This record gives sequence, structure tokens and C-alpha cells, in this order.
Amino acid sequence: MARHLITSAIPYINGIKHLGNLVGSQLPADLYARYLRGRGHEVLFLCATDEHGTPAELAAAKAGKPVDEYCAEMWQVQADLADGFGLSFDHYGRSSSPQNHKLTQHFAGVLADNGLIEERAETQMYSHKDGRFLPDRYIEGTCPNCGFESARGDQCDNCTKQLDPVDLINPHSTISGSTDLEMRETKHLYLLQSKLKDEIEAWIDQQEGWPVLTTSIAKKWLHDGDGLQDRGITRDLSWGVPVKRGDEDWPGMEGKVFYVWFDAPIEYIACAQEWVDAGKGDDWARWWRTDEGAEDVRYTQFMGKDNVPFHTLSFPATLIGSGEPWKRVDYLKSFNYLNYDGGQFSTSRGRGVFMDQALEILPADYWRWWLLSRAPETSDSEFTWEQFQTDVNKDLADVLGNFVSRVTKFCRSKFSEAVPAGGTFGAAEEALIEELQTRLAAYEKAMDAIEVRKSATELRAMWAAGNEYLQAAAPWKVFRENPEQAAAQIRLALNLIRIYAVLSAPFIPNASAKLLSAMNTLDTGWPSDIRDAVTALPEGHVFTVPDNLFDKITDEQRDTWAERFAGTRG
Repeated sequence: MARHLITSAIPYINGIKHLGNLVGSQLPADLYARYLRGRGHEVLFLCATDEHGTPAELAAAKAGKPVDEYCAEMWQVQADLADGFGLSFDHYGRSSSPQNHKLTQHFAGVLADNGLIEERAETQMYSHKDGRFLPDRYIEGTCPNCGFESARGDQCDNCTKQLDPVDLINPHSTISGSTDLEMRETKHLYLLQSKLKDEIEAWIDQQEGWPVLTTSIAKKWLHDGDGLQDRGITRDLSWGVPVKRGDEDWPGMEGKVFYVWFDAPIEYIACAQEWVDAGKGDDWARWWRTDEGAEDVRYTQFMGKDNVPFHTLSFPATLIGSGEPWKRVDYLKSFNYLNYDGGQFSTSRGRGVFMDQALEILPADYWRWWLLSRAPETSDSEFTWEQFQTDVNKDLADVLGNFVSRVTKFCRSKFSEAVPAGGTFGAAEEALIEELQTRLAAYEKAMDAIEVRKSATELRAMWAAGNEYLQAAAPWKVFRENPEQAAAQIRLALNLIRIYAVLSAPFIPNASAKLLSAMNTLDTGWPSDIRDAVTALPEGHVFTVPDNLFDKITDEQRDTWAERFAGTRG
């Protein structure tokens, strides 16, 4: 079996994330990790909170707490929500960890030794009203390239062009709104990405089968305008990784910290060190260093499209530029945006559904199924309450839930709460087994390729095939004339419940666990051969009738939630 390293883009610490954030990285990463574990592969699935930078400082100030205390509390909140959604991280780390501090400083040192870091005097935007230098992302104005009026000082979210604050037309502070800004001189360190352009591009060109979304964004940053630019990696802030050259102080850089986008991806590696130090693993290097065993690891990253440039260019520049044998990503799965009911999710305006609110009103599996089955892979997708209600009621309640309820209750009423004996499989049963075997192959192919929506389609088709068989076979009618044949039909259907539980676990793990418990089995073996799998629960095997798996969403609930989440968080 292969070894798989999986990382999800690490969520920022300043607040609870909305469903668009969830489906853009963590949730599909969990789907893939669960699937691979189900197939018997060794998996290390890592995520963390991204805790440095001005947004953390501002959020802490707003909360009236020291920034380190605020980050610790929000880490716990985000970790608990991840658990609530069934995200099966092997470790959930923190970019503020000592391990990440040390590793970030190490990378800066070796990059400097390799001539890839340069100290530059520059002018940076200073806000008189705020009394501070403004990080690029806290300056907004009109993009000089496309005219977008809310472009940030580092990048335009509309055309994705990389910018400097001085490029913006009519810039203002997003902290205070002040336009009383001036450029002041300060010194910063720059990572000389331009020197690595050809090597980075050659590495990208070697990758096979990457999503077009991923490669097109990377190529755009490599070739637009003047091409790949050198990147400032330090900031005039107090909260972050102190600037050091390895273990040594860096003259002239006193009081500065590394830019959050330099240290955050390094946390992927540091997170594995945290995993070991927490007593959960015994060797992080075999996952991350190709000279210590990571050469046979397949590394997959998951993220929204806005994070692609940093993961295809800046983080690889750090790894390549170090000259050290670090494992690089093999496949980068990127996602478009999930929009909300005719507009965008908005954290600042409280528009849309946030992770904590989602779990207040419905169990995690409802959200997991809908978000994954509608994942924004090839284009932006949209959440509407009407579509959510329709899909949940039809797929989960009417197809899967109805099948389980009909089979188990009929068996209890006509036979007992045990797999009935008697009868043999006929042409209809053989046809179903063949169909499921074909569908299973398509499901595995889609999952292996991380085609999320296609995987959901194939899984639902397997649920539907069981329903269609049951409807056509009509064991409740057959029982009157031939109870032994009805027993064979129900025996097949009960075994399908176990099969569905195993195959559905990556999507709806809680429902899967309920089904396995009801079927009174610990057998989670992947049903590679459907013909064998439909006899896994033998005649006489005792089960219990489960509670209703999924309640339908009513029109009243739908309308209430649509009104509640229209614009004010609460």
C-alpha cells in the first residue's frame, strides 16, 4: 500500500469560517484521506491554524485580549468545529508553534546562505491615523489593471494581478478608512523568487494531470507582466516569527517578523514535527525528507484558488531554494468559490452559514453530503436553501435512508432481527451485483482522481440501484408466495447496507458508523468484490433496526434559515 501525505490549506485564526471556506480545502481533503484509509493506505493528514499577521492582532484587539491568548482560544474553537464536522486530521497544529518558529528561521538562514535573500530599503505605506505601517492587505484601492475598486495592496482578487500598495489608485486604510497615508522608508528581506523562475516552471511542467485551474493560475503569475517577482518576507509587526538567520540574530532586522505567507506553508512541515512531539507519531522526517524515506510518499494539497499562487510558486521557491531534500507536492487540488444565495459569503457582514451555525441546525453529514456533491471544482457554485433542501431530502432521506428503513423493518416484521436463511440469488440479483461492481469501479476511479462531484454521483447511483432493485423485486409481495425467495432478496439487501456504510464513510462518516452499528458488524473491509461482499453478513447474523437516518428538511425550516442567514450573524 502507498503512503499518502495530505495537507489542507490552513485556515486563518481570526474567526469562525463559513461553508465556502470549508468546502474549498478541509472537507475535500478529509474525503480523500478517509477514502485512502478505507482502501488500506497509510495516510498522514495534517492541518493547522494560520495565526500570524495583522488580522490576528486586530481581531485580538477587538476582542480585548492579548494576541497570544486570543489565538489559543480561537485554535480551540476551530479544532472543536473540525471535530464537529468529522474532519479526521492526524494532527491539527498551530503556525505559532515553537517548531514552526525554529523551522521558519532555519529556512531563512539556508536561503540567505544560498544567495536567495536580499535586504532592501523600501518605502512602505504608513497610516498617520492608525499610527503604524500598513501591511499590503490592509490597504485597498482601485486596481490599475482592471479597475476593480476593492483591490488589496498585494493582489487584486478580481484579476489576480500581483500588486504593490503604491500601484493602487485612491488607496485607503481598511483599518480606519483613512486616506492620510504616506510612504516611509523601512528595510525588509526579499526572497529572490525571480532567480528560481526557470526551475519552478520546469517543476510545474513536470506535473501530470494537475487541474487546469491550478496550472493556469501558476502560469499567469509566472508570465504576466514582468513575470515572477521577488517577494518581501518580513513585516514591521510584533506578532509573528522573529526574524533570525537560523539561530543567529539578523542585524538590522530587530523588531521585525517574517511575513505570514512565508511562515504559514512551512507550518505543514512543522505540523508533522508537532504530531511527533505530541506523541502521535514517531518519525516526521520519513514523510517530509526525501533522504529519509519520503521519496515514496505521494503528497496532495487541497486549497481554494486564491491560495494557489503561494503554493505553486512561493512555498516551492522556499523548498527548492533551500537546496535541501524536502518533499514537494505531487498533486495540488484547487477549488473555485462557493457563493451564497445570489451573492458571496461575507464574514464581515455575517452573510451566509458559518461552521458553528451549521452544526446548530443540522448534523454534519447533511452539510458534508451537499457541499461535496456540489463542490466547486470546474467553476464557482452556489448554495441556495431550495437546492440544499431538495438534494438532502432526495439523496439522503429518500434514497439511502428509505432503503435502510424499508429493508430492516420488513425483515423484522416478516422474519426477525437476523439475516434470514433460505432461497438463492436469481437473474435480478446477479444483474444488481454486476451493476454495483461496474459502479464501484467508476467510484474508485473518480475518488483516485479526486473528482469529488463525480464520486458523489457514482455513490448515489449505487444507493439508487439498491432502491430500484428493491422496488422491482418487491419482497413484500414475493413473501406471500415464496418466503424463501423473499429471504434471499432481503439477505442481499441487508448486506448492501454494510456495503453502503463502508463506501459512504468518506462522505457521511456519522451515518456510516450508525449503519455499521445497526448491522452489528466491525467489518469495514473495502468491498472490492461485490459478489463476496453481499455474503459478508451470513445467515443468522443479528442486527438492529436503526433510528431514522435522515429527517427531511421542511419548507418552514428552509424559509426560517434563509431569513436567519441573509445578512446578520446570529
